[in-house]
Amino acid sequence: MRCVVRGVITGVLLGALMGAASDASAQQPAGSPMRLAFVNARQVLQGMPGYAQAESTFTKEVETGRTEASRLQARIDSMVAEFQQQEPMLNASTRAARRKDLEQKGQQAQQQMAAIQSRLGQRERELLQPMQQRLTAVIEGMRAEGNFAMVIDLSAEGLGIITYDKSLDITDRVVQRLRQTN
Repeated sequence: MRCVVRGVITGVLLGALMGAASDASAQQPAGSPMRLAFVNARQVLQGMPGYAQAESTFTKEVETGRTEASRLQARIDSMVAEFQQQEPMLNASTRAARRKDLEQKGQQAQQQMAAIQSRLGQRERELLQPMQQRLTAVIEGMRAEGNFAMVIDLSAEGLGIITYDKSLDITDRVVQRLRQTN
């Protein structure tokens, strides 16, 4: 759940905020510094009402998906072992037909596993989207109120931020705002 959370939050925030940054920089007088703020969106999201329940639900669904995938893999492994055991006793045409059948079943199993993965990804988005939208709206409101050109998500990987002015971190203010709107 954490990988998608990071990717979705980062994509939503950076996409919305890059547009906001260009709007804000167009509104700022020439020579005035661009105002930035920082937020740990993952921390805020994980503390939101309903997140623990959504994570618990998703964890159970992931376990169900893993069980399905394990059964598929075990069935394919069993069929391969049976074929390998019988292979020396089969004539060439039967061997080729069984090998082709195994390949088809292997491809079907891979498709089913991809479908499970896709279903889980969709389910995770369904569970998190309302919270992510609410979080994004609160952050966007605070960005506009504070006249920040951009709000950078500290929880996003790959940003390369080594240090920053902690007074620009609005994470606690975002949490307070979310509590006020509950």
